[in-house]
Amino acid sequence: MTKRYIFLLLLCATISLSAQDFQLQAGDLLFQDLDCGSMCDAIESVTQGYDDANFSHVGIAVEIAGAFYVLEAIGVGVTLTPIEKFLARGVDAKKKPKVMVSRLKREYQSLITPAIHRGMTYLGKEYDGVFDIENDQYYCSELVYEAFKMEKQSIFKLYPMTFKPLGSNDFFPVWVAYYKELNLAIPEGEAGLNPGGVSRSPYLEVVHWYGEVSRKQGLVEEK
Repeated sequence: MTKRYIFLLLLCATISLSAQDFQLQAGDLLFQDLDCGSMCDAIESVTQGYDDANFSHVGIAVEIAGAFYVLEAIGVGVTLTPIEKFLARGVDAKKKPKVMVSRLKREYQSLITPAIHRGMTYLGKEYDGVFDIENDQYYCSELVYEAFKMEKQSIFKLYPMTFKPLGSNDFFPVWVAYYKELNLAIPEGEAGLNPGGVSRSPYLEVVHWYGEVSRKQGLVEEK
């Protein structure tokens, strides 16, 4: 057994213990501050998240046979990820997950069960690396949008996407290089949404912070 494997086991155990005072519920949205380099930085910088937090990923909590998973759209496509693996993906200086949990407000919780059922129908779909809301591929916040689409109208809203830093007229260099490699035009102004924008939805209330999340200014205080 390698030292790295032992470390990951201990880390997951620590994360599991740290979550015992909070009860995750099916349908909760988990907003994640990932450390994936310039791409994550670009995603986080174009939209203000809840409490100025930087979020580059979001998934939906799903309970199956007493165990929790996160339904998410990530590089491998739409998949179910064990909650421990999801939480261990990025941790703060205290080894706590950089994740905020939001829950539908009480008056909207009847939407959770049909949203999970709808979201699960997307399992196995390809990841949408071009961020096109019209194709049959899905990025993380698009999956959330589609899952909560009831009678052709999602509770989450689409807005014109931007690939420029707030207050700037120039594209992030990482997006210029990314779309150049795909031989596609940057879809500036096209309809879409991202984790930061979803986190500020009036349909949601924040119920838990697993650890510290980076912000536009400073850090979110541990709660």
